[in-house]
Amino acid sequence: MLIAALLINADNISCNNSASSKKRTLEKISHMLAKNTNATSADNIFQALLERERLGSTGLGKGVAIPHARIPGLTHTIASMMTLESPVNYESADKKPVDIAFGLLVPEDDGDHHLQHLARLVTLFREAGTCQKIRDASSSEQIFEILLTIDDA
Repeated sequence: MLIAALLINADNISCNNSASSKKRTLEKISHMLAKNTNATSADNIFQALLERERLGSTGLGKGVAIPHARIPGLTHTIASMMTLESPVNYESADKKPVDIAFGLLVPEDDGDHHLQHLARLVTLFREAGTCQKIRDASSSEQIFEILLTIDDA
């Protein structure tokens, strides 16, 4: 599974956002995700992400979160990514604040792909060097190029 292919292009990446909390981070990523579907609204995506967070934090650790949810009526996986100017408390297992968030929405009945996508993302974001390159990037285009290079490896 190619990470850049999930994002489609650099328009689905946003750099150096300001967010004051986990909730605001989820709200912003909900709006980004909503731009790529007519199946549901940003408010419904936000509620789905919040419900998923109630089951346990999607904070992966090392400053990365992968907020995700299953969405009824969705026909394909949708992704967006954002970096934050200042990390926010995300209730991650390692207690470290988050400054990279990769949002993922999958169709309600797409369990296998959902798990494959999450596994690939976890593998990608466990690489400290990759995360540092993303943090050092100054534009969405640079981040997209980093992800393309990883996908090609």
